[in-house]
Amino acid sequence: MLFSLRELVQWLGFATFEIFVHLLALLVFSVLLALRVDGLVPGLSWWNVFVPFFAADGLSTYFTTIVSVRLFQDGEKRLAVLRLFWVLTVLSLKFVFEMLLCQKLAEQTRELWFGLITSPVFILLQLLMIRACRVN
Repeated sequence: MLFSLRELVQWLGFATFEIFVHLLALLVFSVLLALRVDGLVPGLSWWNVFVPFFAADGLSTYFTTIVSVRLFQDGEKRLAVLRLFWVLTVLSLKFVFEMLLCQKLAEQTRELWFGLITSPVFILLQLLMIRACRVN
């Protein structure tokens, strides 16, 4: 079952523009990943492959800050703080996952096991389940 855009905005807490930015980053990441895996660009490191995700996180954080300030100025203080807290929590968990995965791929360290790398994703999924129950 596919979700409508309205449902995605409601459940994820992101604006439509932010979802578009993250989908665009996913598209660019997919192209860079294919180039890296096929070896077509010899100097392409894993850190460079993940740059679209890092840029999307930064743009989304900037956009969320602007929206929260505007909501705060309009008198929606509670909504501004809740939105800022939720989106920054989601983005920070996503960013930690991306950093750990990129470090594992780039350095091949044995200290980073995949249970540790995916733990932010599991925390994020639990938070999304709680939010989905609260929204409906």
